[in-house]
Amino acid sequence: MTRIYLDHAASTPVHPEVAKVMLNIMTEQYGNASSVHQFGRSAKRMINGARDMIAAFLGCSPEEWVFTGGGTESDNLALFGAAAATANKGRHIVTTAIEHHAVLHTCKQLEKEGWSVTYLPVDSTGRVSLAEVAAALREDTVLISIMFANNETGTVQPLQEIGELAAERGILFHVDAVQALGALPIVLRELPVDYMSFSAHKINGPQGIGGLYVRRGAPLNSRQHGGLQERGRRAGTENLAGAAGFAKAVQLAVQEFLQRQEKANLLRSTLLQELDRLIGPEGYAINGNPRHFVPNILNLSFPGVRTDVLLMNLDMEGIAVASGSACTSGSLEISHVLQAMNLSDNLLDSAIRFSTGLGNTVGEMEYVARKIETLLNRLRNRS
Repeated sequence: MTRIYLDHAASTPVHPEVAKVMLNIMTEQYGNASSVHQFGRSAKRMINGARDMIAAFLGCSPEEWVFTGGGTESDNLALFGAAAATANKGRHIVTTAIEHHAVLHTCKQLEKEGWSVTYLPVDSTGRVSLAEVAAALREDTVLISIMFANNETGTVQPLQEIGELAAERGILFHVDAVQALGALPIVLRELPVDYMSFSAHKINGPQGIGGLYVRRGAPLNSRQHGGLQERGRRAGTENLAGAAGFAKAVQLAVQEFLQRQEKANLLRSTLLQELDRLIGPEGYAINGNPRHFVPNILNLSFPGVRTDVLLMNLDMEGIAVASGSACTSGSLEISHVLQAMNLSDNLLDSAIRFSTGLGNTVGEMEYVARKIETLLNRLRNRS
């Protein structure tokens, strides 16, 4: 059976060069970076080298980079850490209704702890309005948290404008950039952000490691207590192989950015063109912003066929796609992101996310379009 993986927004295959770097460390390096003997010093050089490489490619100082256990921990550390560090100045946070649950659930917990949170609406394309952000700010607002690119629709938010507004008002700005890394150009020193969250396994790196950019001078209270690793911001023995693999993945993502963008755009346009040809533009709808998007994420609705039914049938054909966030798609609940966009029921009930990446081909997109045509004809005729 043909097997096609179109769920790269959930997790990506590890790049062979990343795996090679990690294997060398896992088989040759076993010292603890906090130890003072030669094995420990070697491990310390390894972790510092990985930090230096990531900082160089993302345009920040090595001291501004914190290794974490993944994107979720990075979001948690940024929100809890910034909130705790600024509680004496105010207890109001602004975010959006379409954030990843790593942000939304953290905000809900902060509400239980006495914080006030404003959840901004988005338009029908999933984009937040700068005017809405400005209107939500209060005297006691200390933090804004808005994602760069949405993990379900690919819609890109007006990061620059929001960041400039936050800076003018003296408000800290956190950005979840888990889906943006590798899909959008990122030079941290040029962006008006105080904290930015990343994850390695979205860019062909290993699972279980992420990073948080903390602008020099931005306050951050630690959430983990133990050793003094990561300059006291994140205790725990460092994941050497993970850090080195992450660094290599960042290097490849930045150096190959233009080629990857060109490939992602080609795959996206091929799938859409084939669907237009086979089922007609009236047979599906694109959920997302037509101008501001990352090309590797494409959310489509196929009215008349339920999401779970189409997912199951595509899986039986060897095609792996998703119904939304990887953290909730197993429950097959209607996406909170699409609900926030106020889509009609026929679009909400039939939405599928296609996300492309390493290994995907134009031929696969053509094959997927043909399979969708066959399945839609069969399933719609049944109803």
